[in-house]
Amino acid sequence: MDLTTRLLYRDAEVLIIDKPAGLAVHAGPKGGEHLGLYLDSLRLGLRRPPELAHRLDRETSGCLVLGRSRKALAALGSLFAKGLVDKTYWAVVVGRPREESGTIDYALKKREKKFGWRMEVDRTGLPSATQWRLLGSDGRLSWLECKPLTGRTHQIRAHCAAIGHPLVGDAIYGRGTGTLAGDRLMLHSRAIVLPLEAGKPPIAAEAPVPEHMRAALEGCGLGASSPG
Repeated sequence: MDLTTRLLYRDAEVLIIDKPAGLAVHAGPKGGEHLGLYLDSLRLGLRRPPELAHRLDRETSGCLVLGRSRKALAALGSLFAKGLVDKTYWAVVVGRPREESGTIDYALKKREKKFGWRMEVDRTGLPSATQWRLLGSDGRLSWLECKPLTGRTHQIRAHCAAIGHPLVGDAIYGRGTGTLAGDRLMLHSRAIVLPLEAGKPPIAAEAPVPEHMRAALEGCGLGASSPG
């Protein structure tokens, strides 16, 4: 896979790529295809390939940030750890929320299950908050803009399910939703903003709509009078 065709942003220290859905960012316990196998194509003149500054779930598409040096990786890691990165996701969920926007403020805790693990709402869990806004709906499905204010694993997926609107195609938090509009998870890292250097404009990137989500998003109003 030539990742240079998926570059959204490039400078001497940072790369942002449009990660395809279905590609893990790390090697799993059973091996298989993962992003690390293709990072060498992104050396772009440097001796070493870039490294991940954060992660996305295997089935999530869109903006993924890479650091090209140890200094850049440390600075990016600090931004993510301090919650200073502005992350915008698009999600297709089941049903239509009663409100036009809101904040989901439910603590999340990792639970081990017989057939794997999942994040569950639990008062003793880690504080977790997600802002959301309704961008469109066909009544059966809705298109949400989600901004995670914290960085918990599966946060958007667990939070949307907790308010009764699981993501389409989510095999963990929305079983049975795949038949509504395809069996792939409909979560896309649409945009990211990195205030990396004081006194300079932030680094920003926006990922195009992935093909596996296009039909569902168009059904909810994408392209009518909305960003594409």
